[in-house]
Amino acid sequence: MSGHSKWKNIMHKKEKTDAQRAKIFTKIGKEIAVAVKAAGPNPESNGKLKELIAKAKANNVPNDNIERVIKKASSDDSVDYEEIVYEGYGPNGVAVIVEAATDNRNRTGGDVRHYFDKFGGNLGQTGCVSYLFSDKGIIVIENDGDIDEEKLMECALESGASDFEASEDSFEITTEPEDLPAVRDALEGAGYKFVSAEIEKIPSVYVDLEDEDSVKKMNLLLEHLEDNDDVVDVWHNWNN
Repeated sequence: MSGHSKWKNIMHKKEKTDAQRAKIFTKIGKEIAVAVKAAGPNPESNGKLKELIAKAKANNVPNDNIERVIKKASSDDSVDYEEIVYEGYGPNGVAVIVEAATDNRNRTGGDVRHYFDKFGGNLGQTGCVSYLFSDKGIIVIENDGDIDEEKLMECALESGASDFEASEDSFEITTEPEDLPAVRDALEGAGYKFVSAEIEKIPSVYVDLEDEDSVKKMNLLLEHLEDNDDVVDVWHNWNN
């Protein structure tokens, strides 16, 4: 989920229960399976797979689990997942993009439409909100007090990053999507550990929700979407 504070959203995810973390593992596993089907099981020649392995490790998925998913996706009897993107509006016109990987398009589409309808939004046509977002590589590193900010910034910018922001809690490095692998590899080679490193959809404008009812409905919409096993990512422009 991407809103105004990337670090806050990451910490929210990290604090989830074991059952919710298991769901996250399942979702990343589906993404890995799609990537393996599309371009093979070798992360050195499959950039998307390499990105997802890094994402899995950032979410504390054990290496054995990652290797098991890759092996299963490479077999002839593996499940074929279809990637689908839904676009719509939450309460008060909040733009929402839902990325799913499913083996049953009708089931997933029905579920997503139901959530939008139930919590004050509506599912729209392809392209209705995607123009409000741009894809960026986002690398987040925890600011634990031991990192030399100047050295980190120099390493990031020299390896191709387009922006660098420091806060009390974290360092956030922005890249163009095609530059993410090079920047991530350079930082990893320099010994930095990532909280997250992946392609994200960044809003160009944000929407504020003023009344409690809209805030409640928006939270419920996001919770139901994220709890659905077929949904792998949810992006929005709510300034929360």
